[in-house]
Amino acid sequence: MPTTYTAPAAEKTTENQRILQEFYPPLTQETTRRSPMRELISTVLSHRTTHADEELAYDRMLEAFGDWEGVVNAPTQELAHAIRTTRWPDTQAPRIQEILRRIKAERGEYNLDFLEEWPTEKGMQWLNDMPGIGLKTASLVLLFNFRKPVLPVDTHVHRVAQRVGMIGPKASVEKAHQVLLDQLPKDSLLLLNFHKHNYWHGQKICFFTKPNCARCPLKGFCNYYLEHYGPATPEALAATPACWDTAWGALPH
Repeated sequence: MPTTYTAPAAEKTTENQRILQEFYPPLTQETTRRSPMRELISTVLSHRTTHADEELAYDRMLEAFGDWEGVVNAPTQELAHAIRTTRWPDTQAPRIQEILRRIKAERGEYNLDFLEEWPTEKGMQWLNDMPGIGLKTASLVLLFNFRKPVLPVDTHVHRVAQRVGMIGPKASVEKAHQVLLDQLPKDSLLLLNFHKHNYWHGQKICFFTKPNCARCPLKGFCNYYLEHYGPATPEALAATPACWDTAWGALPH
């Protein structure tokens, strides 16, 4: 039987994964956005910041100071000025310098490749102990760069999960990491696709305001759709696109 509005959360999560895997382009094991160090520092820079402004801040930082050693030794206010396109440069500048100092002090170099060999839990704890690094940042580094079976949950993934009913309406972003992970197979490629597909869905269809529910392939069991439009009619379901159309615009990074 198809998943319904009253289906258990875990069943909705499974159906979400299946449907969005067909709706959006699938990612492969070879998909890697950027190096581990860049992933870490860029994700710190990205907090409440657009991707374009994050990229600009990162590029300006390395243009100004050359390498990680230069960033560590830079006057903090000059570093804050270089990353001024981020949301809180005066907070992020000393935080980035402290993260880099700790990596160098503990590992002898600015390199995270050792996390490949570490157990997932150990790597997660090590990253979470860094100033300003939470579950989302640590999970992104471990999943994208080292294919560890973890699940990053950002605001977009969290919003989709709550609206559909994969997590409770009061579940925090932090709690959602484990709740959703417990509902999915511990397969890094599946988790990578689940994260990216729900991220794209939140960015391009399930907007914070005025979500494009007509285009959404999840409407047949989404709590938000039920509350705002009633049960999806056969006509509404039949009119739902089967996959992402590039004419709607490029998908985010």
